Amino acid sequence: MARLLARRALQGVAIVWLVATITFVLVALAPGDVVDAYTAPTAPESVRAELRHAYCLDRGIVERYGCWIGSLARGDLGWSLSYGRPVAQALGDAIPRTLLLMGLALTGIFAAGLLTALAQARRPGSTADRVIGAISMFFFAMPDFWFALIALYIFSYKLGWFPSNGVVDQVNYPIEGFWARLGDRAAHLVLPVGTFVIVGSAGIARYQRAALLDALSQDYVRTARAKGASERQVLLHHVLRNALLPLITLLGIYLPGLLGGTVLIETVFSWPGMGMLTTTAVANRDFPLLTAAVTVGSALVVVGSLLADLLYAAADPRVREG
Repeated sequence: MARLLARRALQGVAIVWLVATITFVLVALAPGDVVDAYTAPTAPESVRAELRHAYCLDRGIVERYGCWIGSLARGDLGWSLSYGRPVAQALGDAIPRTLLLMGLALTGIFAAGLLTALAQARRPGSTADRVIGAISMFFFAMPDFWFALIALYIFSYKLGWFPSNGVVDQVNYPIEGFWARLGDRAAHLVLPVGTFVIVGSAGIARYQRAALLDALSQDYVRTARAKGASERQVLLHHVLRNALLPLITLLGIYLPGLLGGTVLIETVFSWPGMGMLTTTAVANRDFPLLTAAVTVGSALVVVGSLLADLLYAAADPRVREG
């Protein structure tokens, strides 16, 4: 297990470094000057030259890369021009919000997908199985940002059931009690989390249904039935345990897609997390913030994939031995 963890950790560090380097090169080669974008046309050239020197923009790309690596080694991620504060502070506010959104979304996606697959596998080929399968395929094929826009229009603008943006109500939240604050946060989470769950669980349900049906055809299931076990006992105690391993694999696959989806979902619902931070950095040509956000995002994906590998190793002894 220790050797597996060390190997995966080294691979993760290499991937994060590669992503960060590619991002830096692409940003450095992008047209335009970030200093010109954030200084007034009447600003003296000496002020612009000083800013370019401070951001290492007056040097070649190799020297700029060395300057950037040196800043990272010192723990300095740079200054965000669009937010007017250190990049580390902007990321420090955004990361917990994205982790909250992703954590709730992942839990809901896999729980809803598993329950849907169990409902289908209980009577495969039945009318209920076909109807649920058709609904799952419908949502599986729907782009998440499109569903988010539909949900925003219906449940926020038309019905007014849920807030349309933000994390909390900026006016009432500071003066509310504990339970009112908790309800306010939950109300702001319903639409973004619900979008992830409805669209993402459809794919999980399809994969997990196939795994359950494959397990139902095994010899140990026939043995359990021959011993008089009910269909519910067979499904929950025998089939489900052996069909859960694909869920761990899917966890590692869904993490990058989910983090990428936060860029669109957070923008639609104005959720101030990593996704919206990245969108703002691109729109405002805030290159230090953009580079740091992409690097941190890749690190989160690597950590999540590492956790999925550890869970798989814990569930399957053959992986630990390898």
